[in-house]
Parts: sequence; C-alpha cells; structure tokens
Amino acid sequence: MRRLAALFAVLFALAAAPVVTPAAAEPIRLVVLGDSLTAGYGLPPGAGFPARLEAALKKRGRDVTVIDAGVSGDTTAGGLSRLDWSVGTDAQAVIVELGGNDMLRGTDPARTAENLNQIVARLTDRGLPVLVAGMRAPRNLGEAYGEAFDAVFATVAERHGALFYPFFLDGVAADPALNLPDGIHPNEAGVAIIVERILPAVEQLLDRVGAS
Repeated sequence: MRRLAALFAVLFALAAAPVVTPAAAEPIRLVVLGDSLTAGYGLPPGAGFPARLEAALKKRGRDVTVIDAGVSGDTTAGGLSRLDWSVGTDAQAVIVELGGNDMLRGTDPARTAENLNQIVARLTDRGLPVLVAGMRAPRNLGEAYGEAFDAVFATVAERHGALFYPFFLDGVAADPALNLPDGIHPNEAGVAIIVERILPAVEQLLDRVGAS
C-alpha cells in the first residue's frame, strides 16, 4: 500500500512539473561591411544585395539575418574607421566588400591592402569568420596599377585565413543590361546575378560559424 501511494506521488509530481522545451536557435547574424554596392545605391528598398542574399539563403534552408552595413562612397579607410560600430558584438560572420572607391580615387594599392589587413585582422581576432569579396581595376588605370590592386584581396584573405571570392561584380561589370545608367552600380537584375554567384562562398562562410 505504501509503495502504491509512493508511486502515485511520483506520477503526480511528474505531471505537475513544467514542461521545458529547447529554446529555438537564433538566426545567424551575417554582416556585410561594404560601400554603395552593399547599400543598394539607386535601388528600391529591399532590392539591394543584403536583402536579396538573405532571401536566397532562406530558400536554401539557412536561418540567417543579413545586416546591411554598407555606406555609399565608403573606402577601405572609412570601413576601418567605423568597423567597431558597424560590426556589432552580436555579429557572427562578416562579408567585407570594400575597395571599389579606393580604385576610383586612384588610392595606392599598398594603402588599400593595409586598411583591409587591419579590418580582417580585427574581425578574425574577434573569432569571426570572414569572406573577402575582391574587386578589379579597369586597365585604363594602367596595367601596373591594375595588377597591384587586383592582387590585394586574395593576399589579405590568405594572410588571415579568410575565405576569398575573387570578384564581387562577376558576370555583371560592364554589362549595360545589368547596371544602372551610371555603368557602375548593378540594377535589380545585376544584384540577382551577384547573389547567385557568391552564394556558394557565403554558405562556406556560414559553415564556419561556431567552428573555431
């Protein structure tokens, strides 16, 4: 009789206990630190690279929030100066898309390299996986300048063990059908191609979150 009473007491306690369910995992917070190519210059709200990238990742089953940290006209020096407040403490991965405005201003590639080195070093020191998106210089700036500038991005990525995507505007640059009338910034069709082509590299980046 006592054993039966004890059994009922245990069953009652289990029934009365609150049910604890696992907390839902928060989306990965991916920051895109960039210039007007990130900020969506000339495009309607929601049509820029970060928003389109987030939508594409979610279609592939990735629970990700893509943060737009693009500032039109920004250089690598500008990105470095605003790094700490643009990439907050809740960031979990970063795409660095900077350098185009350095090229347009004719900035010494060595200076661009030093700025990017500092940016990527500070991010990796925080334990954040980084994807460096490369840029290429048109050869009307001179063959020597173009070669030096183009090499910056791969060199920086390799130095810090970051992922590297060779050319952010791959498949879009110099195509009038994929750019705004200024011939520099992608239109909505151009952004779609950028997202499609960079997507595998971004998924590699997300796979590194929490791996270190």
